[in-house]
Formats: sequence, C-alpha cells, structure tokens
Amino acid sequence: MTEGPTATDPRSARDLQRAMRLSLIVSVFMLVGKLYAYFITNSAAILSDAAESVVHILAVTFAAFSLRLSFKPPDRDHPYGHDKISFFSAGIEGGLIITAAIIIIFEAIKKWVEGLRVEHLDYGMIIVAASAAVNAVLGWYLIWKGKKHDSIILAANGKHVLTDSWTSFGVVGGLMLVLFTGWLPFDPILAIFVALNIIWSGGKLIRISVGGLMDEVDPEVDRQIRAVLNAETKKHSLQYHELRNRKSGSTVWVDFHLLFPSGTSIEHAHNLATLIEAGIRKTLRETCVVTSHLEPIEDHERIHRHLENLP
Repeated sequence: MTEGPTATDPRSARDLQRAMRLSLIVSVFMLVGKLYAYFITNSAAILSDAAESVVHILAVTFAAFSLRLSFKPPDRDHPYGHDKISFFSAGIEGGLIITAAIIIIFEAIKKWVEGLRVEHLDYGMIIVAASAAVNAVLGWYLIWKGKKHDSIILAANGKHVLTDSWTSFGVVGGLMLVLFTGWLPFDPILAIFVALNIIWSGGKLIRISVGGLMDEVDPEVDRQIRAVLNAETKKHSLQYHELRNRKSGSTVWVDFHLLFPSGTSIEHAHNLATLIEAGIRKTLRETCVVTSHLEPIEDHERIHRHLENLP
C-alpha cells in the first residue's frame, strides 16, 4: 500500500518564490556596486568579489527556474515528481562557484605579474562593506526560509549568498591591510585566499548534489524510521525487513515489507500498515511517501526464493 505525495502548499510555494526573487534583485544591485568599486580602485580583491557575484546571479537564475519546476506535481512522464531538480541546482551552483574561483585566481596572478596599482581604497571599502552587510542578512534569511520549507534549492542559494558576504568582509580586511601598510601584494594574495575559500564552499554543494542524485541515505532520517518500525512492530507482534529510504528534494520516499502471522485478515493487516505508515510520516514531519508490502511471516522466504528462480 502507498501513501502518495502531498502537493506543495501554495502559500509555501509563493513564500519560497518571493525569497528567490528577492535574492536575484539584491544580487544585481550588489554586482553593480562591486563593479563600480573595482573601477574606482583597480583592486584585484574587489574584482574577485565582483566575479563571484556574476556567477551568483547566473546560479540564482537557474535556482529560480529549478524552484519553480520542483513545485510541479507528478505527471505521466515524471511519476515521482520533479523534486530532484533541486540536486541538479545545488550541483550547478557549486560548479559555477568553483569556476568563479578559478577566474579569480587567474586574474589576481595576472594583475600581480603586470604590476599592481590601486587607488581610492577608502571609497571602495565602504561600498564592499555595505554589500557584505546586506548579503549577510539576505543569506541568513534565505537559509532560514529554506530550512523552514525544507527547500534545498533556497538553502543552497542562501549558503552561496553567505559565501559572497564572507568573501566581501575578507576583501575589506585585506584592503585595510593594503591601506595601512602600503604593501600592494596584500591585494592579489587576499584575492587568491578568497578564491580558495570559494572552492571549498562550491565543493560542499557538489557533494550534497552527488549524494542526493545517488540516493544516499540520510543517517538521521534512517534512524527515525527504524525507531518507529521497531516500536510499532514490537507492539503489534509483527516483523519488517527490506527497509529502503531516500530523499528527493523536499520529499522522503520510504518502502519496507511488513510481515504478519498467517491467517491475519487483509482488513486488519491494512489497518495496522496504515497506522505504522502514519507514524513514520508524523515522526519525519515533512512530505513523505510511504509504501508497505504485506507478507505472511511463516512462508515469505520460500515465496521469495520461488519468485527469484522464475525464468
């Protein structure tokens, strides 16, 4: 028996889409500010920060498309829904972050070799610091919204925004060193360190993406499901096996076999299975599709062996 996925709450969908639009609008304004700061300072560190923002806008655009697609209900061609687009989104965002970091390192080394020249650092620092503060608030907001609605797309976007924020704060710190010491190599060195930090963040997003696309088990979700099954089967003198679970976007898919004593009526078995499935959904507190297969305890192994030997 199966409990199908519930449709996304329209209010939740609108809330997530508003948050994503806000992220995109703010990102455009931040990019404009950072580009202006670069043009007046000629700082490699500020250029690296602006390059990361360009990639971020591309990533947010794809994330917004992914978020919209993830809300589509299951259809004939996609009976399991469209939630897995969230893992593609996280992976692409991670890849774009790493691409930005490589560009940053290249530009920093190029400027260092060609000769360093910076000016108007005080004005540039003010613009970058303001951008960092705005992004910090936006990043925490997006992560909060993502966790609230269990949206990996929005949460990944929020982490990217926070990465942008810490990058900007780091740039401000490095430019202060340049301003107070007069040693210009601090600028490209800082840009390279910023890029390495960005690569680390992008790598973590790709790791999340690969884990989701490969249906990697979440240990905590698995533990919660087993706790419910152990308690319920013990209470009703049943057994279970063949437990599998995976997470696809915001939906957890669970299937298992329930073993009943021979002679149990189909009505009674159905009622108990429904009760156990409801317990799993209540425990996980998120969109959950539970499928249980009912079997007799006494003869299920012989039946399975027989079926496996069929041509």
